[in-house]
Amino acid sequence: MIKRPFFGFIKPEPIHPIPVHLSQVSMKEFLVPRRVTLFLNVAHENGNGFTIRVGDPVKTGQKLKASEGDNAYAISSVTGTIAGISEYIGYLGQTFTAISIDRAGEEQWDEAFKAAGETPSLDNALEFLGCLPGVTDFSALLNPERPLKTVVVSGIDQDLMITTNQLILKTESKRLKDGMELLRKITGADRIMIISPPDLCAEAGETGAEVKLIEPAYPNTLPKIVAKNVLGTVVPAGKRLEDLRVGFINAEAVLALANTFTDGHLPVTKVVTVIGKDLAPVHLRVRIGTHVGDILSDQGIEARHGDRLILGGPMTGHAVYSVDTPILHDTDALMIQDNSQIVSGSDLHCVNCGECVRACPADIPINILIRLLENGLYEDAVRDYDLLCCIECGLCSYVCPARIPVFHYVMLGKFEFARMESLEKSNG
Repeated sequence: MIKRPFFGFIKPEPIHPIPVHLSQVSMKEFLVPRRVTLFLNVAHENGNGFTIRVGDPVKTGQKLKASEGDNAYAISSVTGTIAGISEYIGYLGQTFTAISIDRAGEEQWDEAFKAAGETPSLDNALEFLGCLPGVTDFSALLNPERPLKTVVVSGIDQDLMITTNQLILKTESKRLKDGMELLRKITGADRIMIISPPDLCAEAGETGAEVKLIEPAYPNTLPKIVAKNVLGTVVPAGKRLEDLRVGFINAEAVLALANTFTDGHLPVTKVVTVIGKDLAPVHLRVRIGTHVGDILSDQGIEARHGDRLILGGPMTGHAVYSVDTPILHDTDALMIQDNSQIVSGSDLHCVNCGECVRACPADIPINILIRLLENGLYEDAVRDYDLLCCIECGLCSYVCPARIPVFHYVMLGKFEFARMESLEKSNG
């Protein structure tokens, strides 16, 4: 039984990011790719019962569902023809149905959103806006039976070296104000707050939301730490922020809300911070579903054998094995490391130095926890050593002198424990 919330009393030393001067940063529009790939959060199962077929024509902004009874959907980001439908196994074994679309002809917009009525409401948000750029699942913030009390808009990115949301806050503060009002109406929240770095205080004030300034040092910007330090809300182990009626959403998603109800078109683009081998960030606005390889080619970056491709930032991002991997609606960054820059993990055992314990913002006894995880004792790790208290910041791996991939063990442990629980429930 978990005896305490995920926070202890040790405050880790923050990691300060590489300085990025937004005045020197611009955004480039990426050309519409010849092919995009979208993911449906449903199992493929040979495509039996699917209402979508290879060869079907699609329009930009069209909802794509595997079958009429499914809640999961994707929004086509191009006009063209469905070229392939297949199974895709993603991070930690999650299974998706991948839909590849070949662009063809002049762009035509689907008018279903306009036909449903452009008045902002909870119903049309649930119907069309589950795939907002910059948020993993917007529908998770929309609960008509238990609406959120507080929504925190992130005008600052969570991971190091990413400046997607800072750039949007700096350049689109007036449009964000419109989005804030829509957000309040759709979610029913009493309190809308924006978190911002100190140098963007003026822009944050223009949004009309309550402003809270945060020093952009990692892991200060992670949602559960923001909730504790800014809202005084501590999330119990195994619970979500939404369970406490608190929601987090990126500034990019709020901007997309404003543009959607102004233009009448569903959002189909995503702003991505591309971090090359020289560590210089470039901002691209790309169609959702654009393949990583197309972006690297556009930027003149060669992905060679042994290089590492990461979706997300260096602390919380995850590596992918193919340049055909698409940019999704919640992909804030694409990072590539040269093989000479990669620090490999090791299969050494813990030397009990205590660095991970000192760094952990959740005050978890990582040095003991890793021993259980290495041996597959996942239930013991949850019951006795607070595995579910982990906020997934990655500091344990960052500071480990033995180069043990502690974070990977933790994520695997959480995944396996959830799978075991699911099997127990299905077996009665």
